[in-house]
Amino acid sequence: MGTKREPTARQLRLAVELRRLREAAGLSSREAAALLGVNSVQISQIESGTSGVSEERLRRMAANYACADEEFISALVAKAADRTQGWWEEYRGRLPTPFMDLPELEHHATYRWDVDFLHVPGLLQTAEYARSLFSYVNPEFQETEVERWVEHRMKRRSILERPNPVPYETVIHEAALRIRVGDRRAARAQLTRVLELAEADHVTVRVIPFDLDDFGGAGSAMVYAGGPVPRLDTVVRDGPNGPVFIDAEAQLTWYRTLFRRVEAVSLDPDRSRDFIHRLAKEL
Repeated sequence: MGTKREPTARQLRLAVELRRLREAAGLSSREAAALLGVNSVQISQIESGTSGVSEERLRRMAANYACADEEFISALVAKAADRTQGWWEEYRGRLPTPFMDLPELEHHATYRWDVDFLHVPGLLQTAEYARSLFSYVNPEFQETEVERWVEHRMKRRSILERPNPVPYETVIHEAALRIRVGDRRAARAQLTRVLELAEADHVTVRVIPFDLDDFGGAGSAMVYAGGPVPRLDTVVRDGPNGPVFIDAEAQLTWYRTLFRRVEAVSLDPDRSRDFIHRLAKEL
C-alpha cells in the first residue's frame, strides 16, 4: 500500500485560509463542525490539508464563518477544485518538496515580481549560469545531481515562454549583473539572455546601479507571486533549507510596499537595457 503524499503548498494554503476564516469568526473546530454537520476530526483534516473539500462544503463553511467576499470564496473554490499535475511532479522524490511547490506556485501566478541583489533571478538564468551556481554552492553534488537541478530551473522558465506567459517584473542590482558566476564568456551570454527577455512585452527589467544615493534596501530580495485575489498572494524568500513561503496578509502588504519602493528608485526599463548593454560590452 502506497504512502500518502504530503500536501502541496497550494493545498496547505487553502487549508490555512479556511482556518483563518474560522478563527476570524470566533468559532472552535468543534463549533464549526457542528454547524457543518460533521465531526471535528474532519474539520482538522481539512485545515491541515490532508483532506479535500468540495465546492458545496467550502461555500457552506464560508457562510458559517460570515465571509461575504465572493471573489475570495470563488478563488478558494478554484484552488480546491484544481488537480493540475504539472511537469514538476516528475521531480517529486528527486528534489526537496519546497522545490515542487515553487513551480506549482509560479504556474498558477497571475503575475510575478522579483528583486535580487547577488544573483541574476532564476527565471532569467542561462543553463550555464545555473550550472556554475549549483556546482559552486553544492560542491558535493555529482554531475548528474547538478544537471537535475539545472534541468528543473530551466523548466521553470516555461511560465515566461508559454502562449499565456505570466507578466513578470524584476529589479536587479548592478552587483548581481557584475558578479561572474561563470567565466567571462558565460557572463556575457547571461547578460545577453537578460536583454533578450527584456524585449518581451510581458517582461520588465529594471536595474539598481551602485551609484544610487541613500539606498538601504539591499536586504529586500524576494519573489512575489500574485494570486487570483490579493489575499492569496505569496512571497517567497530563501531559507537555509530552501524556499520559505509567506502568506500572512500584513506581511504581504509590507512586501508589496517594499517592492514598489525598490522599483521607484531603479532605472526605468529603457535606461536599464542601456545599462546592461554597457556591462556586456565591458566583458
